[in-house]
Amino acid sequence: MCLSVYSFPFRIRQTLPVSCLVKMRIDTEVFFRPEEIEREPSSIRADLFNRCRRALARSATGCAFVPVRSMQLLAVITRDEVVFVDNLSYVVQEGRGGRLIMLAWDLSKAERRDSLSGPAPVEIVFFHENTRDLHARLMSEFPPALDTLEKYERGGEGRPEKAEIVPFRRH
Repeated sequence: MCLSVYSFPFRIRQTLPVSCLVKMRIDTEVFFRPEEIEREPSSIRADLFNRCRRALARSATGCAFVPVRSMQLLAVITRDEVVFVDNLSYVVQEGRGGRLIMLAWDLSKAERRDSLSGPAPVEIVFFHENTRDLHARLMSEFPPALDTLEKYERGGEGRPEKAEIVPFRRH
């Protein structure tokens, strides 16, 4: 199997009490893109497309990472596509390690849509057999994952207010 390597920068935030400085660093995450099996024209709801664009606009790195915990996937949103990566599938090729892209939404045609409230045309890119069910499930599981990200970014529920480090004592 031939794999292409895609590297995306991401930032790590360490959340501490307000009296501390917030430390941020940029790292690189590596994903492998297998050969395409099939492309299928489709569309996604306008609100979902617009939320992806907002998440990307809030990102300092040109890509947004959205964990879809219920499916053990990571969505990586870029200007041209949304890739869905298997969190449990780690591969090594030519000395580089990374996770496999399972499915992608090619967004290149979405910019030419006629209405902001109309569906956004996409091409679903399949990289593995039997991933049609994966796409169908993503249509219901990805929006709640975006909800969680948005709550976190607004400082809502689920965002840690401070960190506490407790010593671990061995008996």
